Amino acid sequence: MLQKIIRDFVTIWTTIDPIGALALFAGLTGSLSTVERHSVARRATFYAAIILVVAVVIGQIILDAMGIRLLSLKVAGGIILFLFGLRMLFGSASREIDSHEKGHDLAVFPLAVPAIAGPGAIMAVILLTDNDVSSVP
Repeated sequence: MLQKIIRDFVTIWTTIDPIGALALFAGLTGSLSTVERHSVARRATFYAAIILVVAVVIGQIILDAMGIRLLSLKVAGGIILFLFGLRMLFGSASREIDSHEKGHDLAVFPLAVPAIAGPGAIMAVILLTDNDVSSVP
């Protein structure tokens, strides 16, 4: 049991990449006060947690409804994570994010999604649910 918890923690830790998210957070919130930074960090963490929990529940239901086996998702997820890794390794063109747009919340985009709860993290939590062993209900 402890081995599974450690393995799951390492999987989530590597897909979320908190060190990279911290660098993004520091760059985006450099002009904010300490109180505002704490507020943005709490909201981003809360939003990302909600997104990941919803992805676990809805993802498993959708996979069951479509008849997709967990092994198929593991293969597809591995390919997607490999492609994301290649893109990170060789770099890609990224647009500058204007954090001063009216109505734009940094806690939602780009911090909660895709920095914390990105495609890799969503796929990882769905894969870690072991939907072959137990179901959502």
